[in-house]
Amino acid sequence: MLSKNVRFDGRILFLTEDPARILRQLAGEDLDLAEALPLRDQISTDEITPAFICYHFDEKLGDFPYLGLKCGEAFPVKEGTVRAGGFSISVAGKRRGKGSSREASPYAEQCSGIRLVIAESFERIYRQNCQNLGLLTSMDFGLIPRLRRGEAIPLAEFTAGLDSVTAEIVRRGGLFAYNAARLVGEVAPPQPMHASGPMTYAEKLLARHAVLDAATGQAGLAMVKPGDGLFVKADWRFSHEYVTPMAVKFLEQALGPDAALRDPSSILAFRDHLTFLRHSMKAEHRAMGLLAVAESLKPAQEAFCAKHGIKLHGELPDGTGSEGICHALMVEHYALPGQVVVGTDSHTPHAGALGCLAFGVGTTDIACAWVTGDVRVTVPPTLRVHLKGRLRVGVSAKDLVLHLLAQHLIREGGAIGHVIEYQGEGLRDLDTDERATLTNMAAEIGGFTGLIAPDEETVRFVKERRGVDLVLEPWMCGDEGAGYAHTLEVDCASIGPMLARPGDPGNGVSLADLGESVPIHIAYLGSCTGGKRGDLGCAYEVVRGAVAEGRRIPEGVQFFVQCGSEGVRRHAAEQGWLAAFEAVGAVVLGSSCGACINAGPGVSTGPEQVTISAINRNFPGRSGPGQLWLASPATVAASALAGRIAGAR
Repeated sequence: MLSKNVRFDGRILFLTEDPARILRQLAGEDLDLAEALPLRDQISTDEITPAFICYHFDEKLGDFPYLGLKCGEAFPVKEGTVRAGGFSISVAGKRRGKGSSREASPYAEQCSGIRLVIAESFERIYRQNCQNLGLLTSMDFGLIPRLRRGEAIPLAEFTAGLDSVTAEIVRRGGLFAYNAARLVGEVAPPQPMHASGPMTYAEKLLARHAVLDAATGQAGLAMVKPGDGLFVKADWRFSHEYVTPMAVKFLEQALGPDAALRDPSSILAFRDHLTFLRHSMKAEHRAMGLLAVAESLKPAQEAFCAKHGIKLHGELPDGTGSEGICHALMVEHYALPGQVVVGTDSHTPHAGALGCLAFGVGTTDIACAWVTGDVRVTVPPTLRVHLKGRLRVGVSAKDLVLHLLAQHLIREGGAIGHVIEYQGEGLRDLDTDERATLTNMAAEIGGFTGLIAPDEETVRFVKERRGVDLVLEPWMCGDEGAGYAHTLEVDCASIGPMLARPGDPGNGVSLADLGESVPIHIAYLGSCTGGKRGDLGCAYEVVRGAVAEGRRIPEGVQFFVQCGSEGVRRHAAEQGWLAAFEAVGAVVLGSSCGACINAGPGVSTGPEQVTISAINRNFPGRSGPGQLWLASPATVAASALAGRIAGAR
């Protein structure tokens, strides 16, 4: 248990927009809050720990926090400087920790000496990861002068406003300590006691999976409401190679090497992120020995899976890629309506397109879930996105979600931690592949998950892809009169093809309003968001005319096509799509996350390069040092043929 009063002996590091002020602090100067303003908003986990730093999964991470932090046009933090500065508190602005669910980010901060992070607002997974590790968080800037005076802060100030489960996790110093006490009956989460009433679909899913007995896994409550602290039984738990080794390390440190896993048949592992890394790692990273560090993740994951009998979707025997990206394979083979799916990736909501509650968790969460079979959840509020009317021909789900990301409510963090539930007539034209783009990019919206209640399209998809006759149950929808935190009305017919300017997925601009000619160097069609059957089919419709005319991509432009799974690649080959892409000069790659995680062909190599990409996020450094624009698969293909950002028409 943590002390009732907490004292912080180190310095305060303000993450400001001005790189010179960062450098002054790293050199030993202390600033007050007024001097530090304006603070950096929307710091992503890609900036706290760039992808190449996450090959490390031990205390070495403490040398690297904020290595990718972009202030103006500079990256002022260098290896070892935060640890050397003696900081114990880090302060930032709005939406701290957006993006990837990587627990490596708060773990790097903790290993560098940081014990408290303060921000105007936090992204859900990042804050939950901090709590799981025992790293304290606060949104109270009034603490700063008290900390300057060396005042001991009552622990109760760090638990105020939290649900009872989360508050007890903070008091005990992290999730492992809490679960150790829970499994022996020393502590039990209080069960919500509400009078029955209407619930949203997400609330129904959580109520049905709410764990009543940690030892037996018995589950089921009649009613839950936003703010309730629960543990929910997971039908599927998965991790990929970036996270599995760190989770194993945490598990064995806490419970020993012989800890028994609960129901290994419902645990999955994937090697999908780094299968092409050898082909794209920068020379300076190779010189740091990072290729060997990254390649050590594969045998560590394989050994763990072999030891516990866990199904591992790995690399192809010929080395040309992986079986598929975790999110693609979850939808193609595993997830079903009414289930709860958790995975160590912020894009786990991809499977919400099938009517299951799928959400990302951190390293400590998954390590504990291996043993307990459940994960902790604070029941989130729901943001209803009502899609009025129908999308115009040539406008896709990617255009729709880029439009949403540019809305003021979402840009300002109004959807943080919410279930993003899509409803309305606009869904009628969207097949499951397109719906998965909407639910997947709940991560960029800042949501807990994305969700669509199952319908006839869900039944069709499961029959087509799996040969399974699915029968939907009457409860699989929200109740009339259910409570929604907000309703966002979207006029689908008013939306045209969209882009997101470099730096953030929320930098939306209509293609029609671009107003400038933007030459490109790279076009990338791939990732979990952009490598589905439907995505490749839309891109094919753009290139087939060029094939007939004998046109090819311009000199100086590279066009990469990378499928989300081998099932998608086989289908695309059978349809003739891959041959058409190759005919116009595209390079077709084996299935992998690849360039999306800065680990494969398609990444930029210099800041002057411009990429247009179908991936889901474009934070600084996400896919190389260049300027990364986001767009739909059709716009990516059209731009590849034009040599500049261009529409399919």
